[in-house]
Amino acid sequence: QVQLVESGGGLVQAGGSLRLSCAASGSTFSSYDMGWFRQAPGKEREFVAAIRWSSGNRYYADSVKGRFTISRDNAKNAMYLQMNSLKPEETAVYYCAADRRISATVSTSSRDYDYWGQGTQVTVSS
Repeated sequence: QVQLVESGGGLVQAGGSLRLSCAASGSTFSSYDMGWFRQAPGKEREFVAAIRWSSGNRYYADSVKGRFTISRDNAKNAMYLQMNSLKPEETAVYYCAADRRISATVSTSSRDYDYWGQGTQVTVSS
């Protein structure tokens, strides 16, 4: 059974940084795509970033390019999201997700991800 556990959320001032972690277990993730999504109150879940585990290729939402960095540690079965220059509007619950499909491109749609963590709250104060 695949399990994803996020950590690292918290309260930060605008312009500050946080590093989220996702600990993955229960499978071999070498063929998976892994992603970060976020959901603010009253809004739909939105794509933030993704990484193809096998190649390390990274993909970002336009709104976070240049400020967020996704990475993974194969030995630890862990994924990270370094978030810099955070904005108040980025306050949300951040979720780690895994997509086990074999596809030519990494998906940015939450519907394509099979496994989800419980989420970690990120609050950015102005």
